Amino acid sequence: MTFLLPAAASMDLSGPLAELSERGFAPLGRTLSDEGIAALGQRADAIMLGRGSDPAQFFFQHDSPSGRYEDLQHGRGYVGPSLAYRKIEKLEKDPLFRSWIQNVLFERVARSLCEGPITLYRAVLFNKAPHGGTELPWHQDNGSFWGLDRAPLVQIWTALDDAPIEAGCLEIVPGSHESGLATPLGGMVPQNVAEAAGAEQKRIFVPARAGESILIHNDVWHRSGVNTTDGPRRGFTICYLRGETRCLRTRRAPRRFETVFGA
Repeated sequence: MTFLLPAAASMDLSGPLAELSERGFAPLGRTLSDEGIAALGQRADAIMLGRGSDPAQFFFQHDSPSGRYEDLQHGRGYVGPSLAYRKIEKLEKDPLFRSWIQNVLFERVARSLCEGPITLYRAVLFNKAPHGGTELPWHQDNGSFWGLDRAPLVQIWTALDDAPIEAGCLEIVPGSHESGLATPLGGMVPQNVAEAAGAEQKRIFVPARAGESILIHNDVWHRSGVNTTDGPRRGFTICYLRGETRCLRTRRAPRRFETVFGA
């Protein structure tokens, strides 16, 4: 069960891959079927509400009441049934989400970027509840903070709901990936660096309709605002790695990245 639209399975990827290289992101258009939108959306809500699976197998972070990123509480995990979790990680452990991770279109994308096995860094639901969510600052999904011996391969983001500007759609600075990391640590782009680069003037909004997917370069600057609409804004993002990628962390045992597409 992949929920992949038949036409999407064989789409010509030459244009999107060229755009990904040039601009740091590339919309793929509609990829997820109506059935898939409904099934993954319902499953996301069930996981947040603690229904049908053990919450302990996932990683949760709840939104801050203020909507400020600085006010997020870390390390609390699952705090009980709520549809206001900001993110849920380790969704590869859920059969429905895993089927989407391993669909043939995403395999074609990954294999077009490297040879050999493809592994998984993370599979995450980013959620903005109605009239809620957290304002996420400019950041890059790479750097020493990620604890990898080489850069991630690509991220693929899929909208489970309509994500207009008013719902806190993706905002991107096109071409910002070409300068590499803003800091060796990666993650948040310092405010003075963003201001010096003119991020506010260069940014574009990237709204999406439910079922649409977007390729995202891990180094491109991106952010999102709060959701001011009456509906949720849920997006599922998958980060793929080259099979030879190794974890560099030392505080705990290094992670072993699971193979999702074999040789």
